[in-house]
Amino acid sequence: MAISIKQILLSLFITTSVFAQVEEINPPDYIKTITFKSQSSSQAELPIIKLNEPFYLEFDAIVENEPDFYYTIEHYNYDWTKSILAKAEFLLGLDNLRIINYRNSFNTFQLYSHYRLDLPNKQTQKIKLTGNYLITVRDEDDNIAFTRKFIIYEDLVTVNLDIKRSRNVSKIDKMQTVDMEISGALKFNNPSQTVNTTIIQNRNYNTAIKNLKPQYIVGDKLIYRYTDETAFLGGNEFLFFETRSPRAALNGVASTRLKDINNSYLRTDTSRANLDYTYNPDINGRFKITAVDADDVTVEADYINVHFSLNISELDKGERIFVYGNYNNYALEDNNELIFDEESANYITTLKLKQGFYNYQYVILKKDGSLDHGSVSGDFWQTENNYKVIVYYRDLGARYDRVVGFSEISSTSITN
Repeated sequence: MAISIKQILLSLFITTSVFAQVEEINPPDYIKTITFKSQSSSQAELPIIKLNEPFYLEFDAIVENEPDFYYTIEHYNYDWTKSILAKAEFLLGLDNLRIINYRNSFNTFQLYSHYRLDLPNKQTQKIKLTGNYLITVRDEDDNIAFTRKFIIYEDLVTVNLDIKRSRNVSKIDKMQTVDMEISGALKFNNPSQTVNTTIIQNRNYNTAIKNLKPQYIVGDKLIYRYTDETAFLGGNEFLFFETRSPRAALNGVASTRLKDINNSYLRTDTSRANLDYTYNPDINGRFKITAVDADDVTVEADYINVHFSLNISELDKGERIFVYGNYNNYALEDNNELIFDEESANYITTLKLKQGFYNYQYVILKKDGSLDHGSVSGDFWQTENNYKVIVYYRDLGARYDRVVGFSEISSTSITN
């Protein structure tokens, strides 16, 4: 039977779709402050959640009406390609349901609706398997509003971590290396093929080192002591500002002004790349919603126009600079790009952010598409960073990648 060109193209499209790595879709400008939280944390977290532990997703819609939103959950392999599991295999109950828990803001200049999705819930009763997951939130017209990754794990192995200065002498002043040793009661079959490990620095999945294989296998221990493969640039401590009081110039804020809504003008930042390292406590890129005189910050914290200003030499043609942090999932978008202002000779931008305490930094997108974290902030081996390690295992003949171990460490314990 002859096969048409149309059939061949359709086959190629389906194959590419099945094996393509999924990327998160960031929300339109009217959806803000997307966070995952466990029941024990008040700060936005990279969603790595223990199996059977309750957690929730929340976000705000800055609109005067109360739009409907719906959610679906899908399971993925360790490399974020779609898994072959049917939904009933990893989910007990239903998804593709409306998010019914929402409230309107109270006593704020900026009107918004706050949405919260608890997992599990009466309809989505249980996530049954460990692994990578993607939650998709759609609007009432069935358009994707945004997607977010989350990871479910269980403690079946012990992951011991150690942070060292780089073993590469040419990078020893700028880089940190993560050493790992995985062991435990779980016996790995052919670990060089069945085990994959991911390291994440400061909850930023965009810069994660993925698909790592053990360097040595000694008895029941998997040992990772690489020179370059597990090394990260140290970066610098995050800058920060605080807007819990919209009328006070708190940490990082030079002045405030009330127009249609409150405005906070941050102190002008400068390059730290050529300065000596100075320890300055931060929360490693995260943010925390907080407001004075508010009993419930989820609906009583207001939105503020935060004005950023950076004084550096003009960028080369084709380069772009962004305000970077967990507040928008480390995304590079038009609304967090800084533009050169001729009058002040500074790079400036304005972001509408909910009251709180925020970490941020500046990064440059180079002409070749690479991201330069160090040209403005600098890179130092002494920087305090958070590292999270995720261990995936697919036994011989298994149909999906289990997450069998998770651990994290701060580089305050760094050694030579």
